[in-house]
Amino acid sequence: MNRLDWQQLEERWLVDANNLLDDHRWSAAYYLAGYAVECGLKACVLARVGATPEVIFEDKKFSEKCWTHSVLELVKHANLAATRAADVAANVALGNNWLVVKDWNEKARYETKSHQKAKKRYVAITDNPNGVMQWIRAHW
Repeated sequence: MNRLDWQQLEERWLVDANNLLDDHRWSAAYYLAGYAVECGLKACVLARVGATPEVIFEDKKFSEKCWTHSVLELVKHANLAATRAADVAANVALGNNWLVVKDWNEKARYETKSHQKAKKRYVAITDNPNGVMQWIRAHW
């Protein structure tokens, strides 16, 4: 998979998450919205590798570590942790949106989520201009 593939997956999963919200399928919407964030961050990781390919030689397990589903680990692998910290400190709305999004993991596919939780996650991701995806797209 290349960077464009991850970007396209992110966009598709967000459309699907919105459609699932419209169909009252809260748990599936919650899961796919989180998965969209994961895909967007994987595009950011590849942007980092494209800009500084030597990063893959700094840690021989770098690429293996990138197979994680952890949002915050992917932020680190994209070398965006300090940027994220500064941006959320400067923007309360963005910080609040990251608080909603940061703990997502792939185990969400087995959980039942309410309309309120699914909608809150989707809005935190897609809010314009303070959504997590707006921030991710600025770095991919």
